[in-house]
Amino acid sequence: MANLDNISGSLLRSPSGKQEDDELQRVSSTYKPLQTFRLAKEKSYQQQFADMYFLRLTKIKPAVDEVALSAWDGTIVADEPVKRVERVLDIRQGELCWVTGTVYMDMPLKPNILEDVSKDRWISAPITQEKYWSDEDAVTLEDESGRIRLVGDVLKSHILVTGCIISVMGSENVNGELEVIDFKLPDLAPQPERWALSDPPSTSDSKSKAKKSKDEDEEMTDAATRGSGGKIAIVSGLAFSGSDASLSLELTLLLEYLLGEALDPSAQQELSQISRLIIAGNSISLEERKVPLDESQLKKPINKKYGYDASAYNAMPSQLFDEFLASLLPTMPVTLLPGAQDPATSSYPQQPIHAAMFPNSRPYSAPPASTDEGWLDTVTNPWEGEVEGWRVLGTGGQNIDDIFKYVDSQDRLGMMEATCRWRCMAPTAPDTLWSYPFQDDDPFVMKTCPHLYFVGCQPEFGTKVIKGRERQTVRLIAVPSFTATQEIVLVDSETLEVSKVKLTVA
Repeated sequence: MANLDNISGSLLRSPSGKQEDDELQRVSSTYKPLQTFRLAKEKSYQQQFADMYFLRLTKIKPAVDEVALSAWDGTIVADEPVKRVERVLDIRQGELCWVTGTVYMDMPLKPNILEDVSKDRWISAPITQEKYWSDEDAVTLEDESGRIRLVGDVLKSHILVTGCIISVMGSENVNGELEVIDFKLPDLAPQPERWALSDPPSTSDSKSKAKKSKDEDEEMTDAATRGSGGKIAIVSGLAFSGSDASLSLELTLLLEYLLGEALDPSAQQELSQISRLIIAGNSISLEERKVPLDESQLKKPINKKYGYDASAYNAMPSQLFDEFLASLLPTMPVTLLPGAQDPATSSYPQQPIHAAMFPNSRPYSAPPASTDEGWLDTVTNPWEGEVEGWRVLGTGGQNIDDIFKYVDSQDRLGMMEATCRWRCMAPTAPDTLWSYPFQDDDPFVMKTCPHLYFVGCQPEFGTKVIKGRERQTVRLIAVPSFTATQEIVLVDSETLEVSKVKLTVA
């Protein structure tokens, strides 16, 4: 057959555009999820929540003691050597000493379940407040022996909340308070090397990957001058609602952006580098979950079974979210974290959203008995895994939102940094953040330091890099709610450099 392009004067032409060899291929994803926050199938709620704080103190105390000992060993203040005491009960008035314990914030505005029960307020829903912080708050330090109040201006130099473990140095005054002159935090946990759990994509790059894992600080410092690799996309707060029969314009634009539709070839080339999408909580709108009723329906008696009215449930948000995932999954893998508004367990750590909620997307998930990861990976919140060789830790935002209530600050990145330096990602659980009562281990203790730590459903985008005493380097990302900001975050899989993309409708 003759080539149509070679026929002079013919109106027939071969299809213009890219040749078959030039078709874009999406970058593959190297992915290894961890089961750090998975609960056992047989769960018991008979144990007391106090065991979690004792476990936390036992786990973190050796690390903070090491930091305090290296800083204060042999220290002399006003001709008096600093003495170490093992328990809060061993503190003596007038003696300069240091001790390690758990912080407890005595806050008048914080909800008190015992007070609610005594006043018969336990039968109604708890009253949520934007802030627990007030000028009347008191900082105390406790261990298994007792509790002592901490005073001193030095305490204002760092964020402190209930549940974090610190070492304090000072002396007890006549009022029975410990006047603190210095305190130490555990600081960042040991950080694993890149590709610690999985193999690099090719053995030829192994040496370069190993070199990069040793020089991570230089990578992040010089990221702007280096070539970019693949991309990891992170979005949160999609908030699918049932008010409309179709996707909102912003969500439709997001889908077209991730699929590379209606974009020029250069933009498509860039988007083909996105190897994975991470959805970090609040994919379903809480306000639109109920079916709107007209006046005739409101007058009808409601038939409830086991106290549940099935007619009041609106399945449209879940169906729209399922259609969104089903359109996206043939082209890229998705990691799905639940959030406070999603149909998952309310206690921390939240367990994965059941795959039965997504009938159209379910074929892309792994079989129930399989240990492999499907392209749709419904995971816990918090979640830990290895993506492109980097150790990644992420949450749907409840841990930072709860810490926000304890402090007189709007700095969400500072709160994220504090959780890393406390080595505890959810210190306020179980005090004010609902949690499962762990008895054998506290999964919120950060045994390893991540390379990338993101928190979803935050008011605005933010990012920064923090470093530890042993050259640990962590990239922090506050992921904004998409419904409020129309923003999605892209992370370079080689340098961990972060960029923000805003999708607006002209």
